[in-house]
Amino acid sequence: MRTSTGARVGQYAALLAYLVFLAFPFLWLISIAFKPPRELASLHPTWIPEHPTLDNFRQAFDEQPLLRAGLNSLVAALGAAVVAVVIATPMAYVMARRRGRLTKAATGWVVVSQAFPFVLLIIPLFLVLKNLGLINSVAGLVMVYVVWSLPFALWMLAGYVRAVPRELEEAAAVDGAGRLRTLVSVTAPLLAPGIVATALFAFVTAWNEFFFALVLLKTPEKQTLPVILTHFIGAEGVADLGPLAAAAFLATLPSLVVFALIQRRITGGMLAGAVKS
Repeated sequence: MRTSTGARVGQYAALLAYLVFLAFPFLWLISIAFKPPRELASLHPTWIPEHPTLDNFRQAFDEQPLLRAGLNSLVAALGAAVVAVVIATPMAYVMARRRGRLTKAATGWVVVSQAFPFVLLIIPLFLVLKNLGLINSVAGLVMVYVVWSLPFALWMLAGYVRAVPRELEEAAAVDGAGRLRTLVSVTAPLLAPGIVATALFAFVTAWNEFFFALVLLKTPEKQTLPVILTHFIGAEGVADLGPLAAAAFLATLPSLVVFALIQRRITGGMLAGAVKS
């Protein structure tokens, strides 16, 4: 009994330490965002600002086009999430339900493609987008994000499809439903948690992505938030810390809000009770 209690206490202590490790950068970012310049330059920094101010936020909006960059990021992230889910859902269904060399090869390629570094992909992607006339456009950036997130989206959705009982699809086939009708009317509704989780992954990946946006977007009017944040760093590498922290804090809020709104659907377990045992 003592050993069990001690192990449980150790697990909770490790979990608490991990949560503190994860939360520290974000909490410190919030603290810096609300501190006036005098407190930022203090040799004895404090967690809670003694004289909180919104001047850093005002200065951030005055110095850089954060609203326009946020809109660009939102369009790119939403577009990538929607297109990736629309493409990945039928492909994942085939990968999960069909058995053969082709599907095994496709699954292996999905796994191997995750090991490709950004630098290896950027040159061929740049040349393709240049031939299509999509350099320095949000539409071209959406295409790149779809290509980058699609393999992992396929991997995620294929796992969710395998969790759907085959008995449901067999019952639909007995009633005369074809493959497409079964996918749309039977399997897709049960895949809602997986589809939402995959869309969230694609959205957050595109929202936070920096390297592709830096290379493909040239004019400030088309740049996304992660790229605009680098403009708060001077030519000599000196950062305008207060406005940078304020802008970075605002840039992290959409991901947190989206996850908070849909996390119940991710963990809802909509397959429970679908088939009686």
